[in-house]
Amino acid sequence: MGDYLDKWKQYREPGFPGQLDYAWGLAVDLDRCTGCEACVVACQAENNLPIVGEKDVGEGREIQWLRIERYWEGEYPDLRLRFLPMLCQHCASAPCETVCPVAATYHNQDGLNVQVYNRCIGTRSCAAYCPYEVRYFNWRTPRWDPPLEQQLNPDVSVREMGVMEKCTFCIQRIRLAKDQAKDEGRRVGPDEVQPACVQSCPSQALRFGDRQAPDSAVSKASRSARAYAVLEELNTRPVITYLRKGEEHD
Repeated sequence: MGDYLDKWKQYREPGFPGQLDYAWGLAVDLDRCTGCEACVVACQAENNLPIVGEKDVGEGREIQWLRIERYWEGEYPDLRLRFLPMLCQHCASAPCETVCPVAATYHNQDGLNVQVYNRCIGTRSCAAYCPYEVRYFNWRTPRWDPPLEQQLNPDVSVREMGVMEKCTFCIQRIRLAKDQAKDEGRRVGPDEVQPACVQSCPSQALRFGDRQAPDSAVSKASRSARAYAVLEELNTRPVITYLRKGEEHD
C-alpha cells in the first residue's frame, strides 16, 4: 500500500514527472508591457474569437481569452499606471478540472489545461471555480458578416452556443511544431513555438517555451528574483510566471 500511495502522490504532483512530453509555460515581464493590447488583437484573430456587441458586453458576456488589466499606483500627482496581461494560467492543480461533470477540461500530455468543445455541456461550473476569471461562455453561435468570414483561421474550430472556451496557448501551433519535429526526428526546440500573443508583442514582454528545458526563456524567468505567480496563495500552481515591475533586473 505504501508503494502505491507514493506512486499516486508522484502522479498528482504538478508537472506529472516522467509523463509529460513537454511542459509549456509563459513568462510575462511587467517591466516591458506597455498595455498596447497587440496581444489581445492577435489572440482574437488567431483563435476565431467572436465580436460581441455593446449590449452583451454590458451584461458581462464578452469573450476575450486575453485581457490587459490596469492598476493605478500612488496618489495625485505622482500616479503610475500598471498593466498586467491576464489569461488562462493552465494550473497544474486546476479547480476547473475537478468540477467539470463531463471531464470536458483536463490536462494533456504537454501539461496544458485543454478544453474539449464537443464534450462540454455548458454548466459553467469551471467558470465559477476559476479564481482568475478567464473562462468564457458562448451565449450565441457566432456569425461573421461577409467578407469577414474569410479571415477565420482554418486551423481553429469555431465554437457554438452553449460551450465554454478559454486560452489554449495556441495549441494548433504547438501541434504543428510537434508534427514537424517528429518528421525530422527531433524534439521541439525549447523556444521554437510562439503563440499569437507572443509573436505579436512589440516589446517582447511575453516569452513562451518548455519549462523542462533549463535554458529556455521561461525556465530562466522562473528562477528570476522578480518572479511570482498571480494568486499564488491559492496553490493552483499556474505555469505562467510574472516578473515584477520596477525592480532591479537580473
